Amino acid sequence: MAQSSLRLPFPSQPQKPMPSVRHDGNWRTGLEPAMVPHRQGTAEKRAAMSIADDRVSAAPQISGEPPVQQPASWRARLSWAMFDWANQPYFTVITTFIFAPYFTSKVIGNPVDGQSLWGFTQAFSAVIVALGAPFLGAIADAGGQRKPWLFAFQFQLAFGCALLWLAQPGQPQLIPLVILGLVLANIAAEYSIMFNNALLPSLETPRHVGRLSGLGWGMGYVGGLIALFGVLIVSQPELIGMMPPPGEALLGLKRDAFEAERIIGPAAAIWLSIFVMPMFLFTPDRPGSGKPFRTVVRDGIRRVIDTIRHMRRYKNLLRFLLSYMVYYDGLVAVIGFGGIYAAGVFGWGTTELGLFGIALNVIAIPAVIFGGWLEDRWGSKRAVQLAICLVGVGTLGIMSIGHSSVLFVIEAAPKLAGAGLFSSAGEQVFFLCAAFLGLGMGTMQAASRTLVARLSPPDMVGEFFGIFALSGRATTFLAPLLIGITTAVFATQRIAPVVILVFLALGFALLWKVQEPARQ
Repeated sequence: MAQSSLRLPFPSQPQKPMPSVRHDGNWRTGLEPAMVPHRQGTAEKRAAMSIADDRVSAAPQISGEPPVQQPASWRARLSWAMFDWANQPYFTVITTFIFAPYFTSKVIGNPVDGQSLWGFTQAFSAVIVALGAPFLGAIADAGGQRKPWLFAFQFQLAFGCALLWLAQPGQPQLIPLVILGLVLANIAAEYSIMFNNALLPSLETPRHVGRLSGLGWGMGYVGGLIALFGVLIVSQPELIGMMPPPGEALLGLKRDAFEAERIIGPAAAIWLSIFVMPMFLFTPDRPGSGKPFRTVVRDGIRRVIDTIRHMRRYKNLLRFLLSYMVYYDGLVAVIGFGGIYAAGVFGWGTTELGLFGIALNVIAIPAVIFGGWLEDRWGSKRAVQLAICLVGVGTLGIMSIGHSSVLFVIEAAPKLAGAGLFSSAGEQVFFLCAAFLGLGMGTMQAASRTLVARLSPPDMVGEFFGIFALSGRATTFLAPLLIGITTAVFATQRIAPVVILVFLALGFALLWKVQEPARQ
């Protein structure tokens, strides 16, 4: 996923550090008004003071002019960016374009039942992520090191992907194991992203941290595209003039057993294991705190409670985070269910879905660049609003497409068996609508990130970026859950775009009252 480069408005003179203070029984730094100065005394106070000092030293020093800081070596930074390259194929070929439609249409056998089951699976995973993310993140902050957590969750992700080989049509007894693999992989992927993002401030100077972040996001796009090309070549070698034996794909994979689709999971696990290794070998980790694990857990829980207690003081930023949670939920749903919808309506297979994914990503890359230019002229809030409108138009257009109609009322002949790629009017209109998604989805995410930087207090930017990352995952179960429920109740796939439009419209309305500071 592409990210925009951020430039934070640092004051021209460094600010003097404020003394540690106490308020409401929690130790923090001088970030809040109406605080009572700390008094030395009891061992309990000294221990609490130590917790606060650890928190200050762990956070990126963004308030005032940034301190003199040498970035990590180019090898360390490039290795960190390789994490996105290693992980993005999971999202591109498994949860979005290839495996998800295969699972819902072929493994389950009924696109409606398959979409409903997929929605429930994604929703359950998202609930687990939302409940655990703030505590795991805070515990990792208290302990210092991120790599042990990253290693554990990357191993879990690879194991979950390997289980997807069992997704074979006509083998219903294996479906629970496939669902287990999906849940394990979904949870591990989201937690891995959280811990990898936490390494970013220690690798680059505050002024250039957005550049490194954007490099990683861009490498993720490229890795996803290469993975899609690889899937297409293996499953349809005829596209490049290769002629395997009848009934086989490349590597001797059997077409009648859908081995080309099933191998996607194990292949993603191998890809991940190879390309994530540079991050573990060459990217430095934060030093450990040396505290016992029980103390680290207690400190992490205290931090979560402390942050929640004082969030009400930042109403404008909270309003934006609430808006972001809603419209981002809609965006995640349209990305996750777009391929499933196309597979159910048009009967798309691996080739069509792969080409669709490539086209969508190719459109999104220049759109993100233009979105950055647009932000400089219009502001981040307006850029987000425009992106929501673009995604909404694309979603409405997709909802208008049926088996024998487009734009709700225009009759269109359904796709004939044996017809060429994207030869029906419905498929062509679907591609046109998907282009609106590609134009808006990258800008929506990049401009949202920039808006957080502009809305955050100068001395709390790092902390609020962490909350921003959490808000993007806290409610991502809602749209998939509602899609699963409504699809099961109404017995039609066309209800999914309606749910997505509701989330986009509500997010747009909540964003309306967010006040963006003047651009400098």
